[in-house]
Amino acid sequence: MTTKRSRSGFRRMATAVVTVAALGGALVACAPSAGAGTGDASASDLEAALEAGGTITYWSWTPSAEAQVAAFEEAYPKVDVKLVNAGTNTEEYTKLQNAIKAGSGGPDVVQIEYYAMPQFALSDSLVDLSAYGLDELEDQYTASTWGSVNIDGKLYGLPQDSGPMALFYNATVFEQFGIAVPTTWDEYIAAGEQLHAADPTKYITSDTGDSGFATSMIWQAGGHPFDVDGADITVDLADEGSAKWATTWNQLLEKDLLSDIPGWSDEWFKGLGDGTIASLVLGAWMPGVLESSVPDGAGDWRVAPMPTYDGEPVSAENGGGGQAVLKQSKNPALAAAFLKWLNSDPESIKIFGESGGFPSTVAELESEEFVNQESEYFGGQKINEVLTQAASDVVPGWSYLPYQVYANSIFGDTVGQAYANKSDLNDGLATWQEQLIDYGNEQGFDVKG
Repeated sequence: MTTKRSRSGFRRMATAVVTVAALGGALVACAPSAGAGTGDASASDLEAALEAGGTITYWSWTPSAEAQVAAFEEAYPKVDVKLVNAGTNTEEYTKLQNAIKAGSGGPDVVQIEYYAMPQFALSDSLVDLSAYGLDELEDQYTASTWGSVNIDGKLYGLPQDSGPMALFYNATVFEQFGIAVPTTWDEYIAAGEQLHAADPTKYITSDTGDSGFATSMIWQAGGHPFDVDGADITVDLADEGSAKWATTWNQLLEKDLLSDIPGWSDEWFKGLGDGTIASLVLGAWMPGVLESSVPDGAGDWRVAPMPTYDGEPVSAENGGGGQAVLKQSKNPALAAAFLKWLNSDPESIKIFGESGGFPSTVAELESEEFVNQESEYFGGQKINEVLTQAASDVVPGWSYLPYQVYANSIFGDTVGQAYANKSDLNDGLATWQEQLIDYGNEQGFDVKG
């Protein structure tokens, strides 16, 4: 079966450049939002709510949302879902935080990326969906995405998509310069040296400093820099995994083997199309971006497992998110019923996949039809064979800070400066750690290094 993915709209998952003015302020002390909550809710309330019908509001920026809402309303004609695009990540999160502080004005169901989920869970503004029996859906999702919506033993959302990491490479460029597909990071660095020596206008990859990429790479290296136990937090960006990634990546940075073309710029897309940038290590949503935004690369690109430190298959998540129900909702049972349908109903998941999203559901990842799809853009390669295996190889146990939105916002002023100066990334991580400890303590957490 040959498929061509539509424009995904998921490039926002590769970047988490955010502002925090509206998201700051005593996170530990945030009061619960007003609203109906769950009370004595149960799983049976979901069917009753669908039968009774009503109106709910859903905030989402995904390209599949409109078609999903239409399909849901056709299946449940008594329910009216008002879809609102409140902006992507930062813009939406700012509006959401303002509504939470005001106690009104928020949606019933809201899209939240995994890295931001802990912050909103901490503010006690999200419904624990286990009250409606949604915790029984655990086996339907990959362990890494399920873990991202479970915080302190409570289920604050359902996963929608995932971003297991893989190596996307320009096979035409690799073949032209006799470069073998690397399986280890040492081989990857050697490939970068070989390529740049043969043609100084070409680079093995592009990286000017991105917080989401860095944390994913630390994740793959086995790092656990953020240990969160309620309000007690340890930030250790010099742990074994963090140091392993930084020391390895230093070799590309200090030898000028990384393109300094800003990611997601017109020049970046051009570089991906003309071979200036020969590979990327990103999440499984990247094929949709390449197909929609880099038409000149059609037929040139392939997918391989992410290089590792010892050759053993290991991956990490890069991007992705799910949806949650706000405690402000006046009809949380109906909101939870819609959320359950959105991220577990086969019709909804099919619509989402057709928009370019990479699923978090085990059934889809194990489907022969999905795994065996041949991608015309990738020269007929069955790319999902690689990507679904990557989903199985994600290192367990990762956690984000409960103020990760802020953490990402200052990455450019800390670790980003090491990129700009081509200096030691370990020093940049140390500066980032220092500022994260100071900020967390200012917010009322007990943060240690």
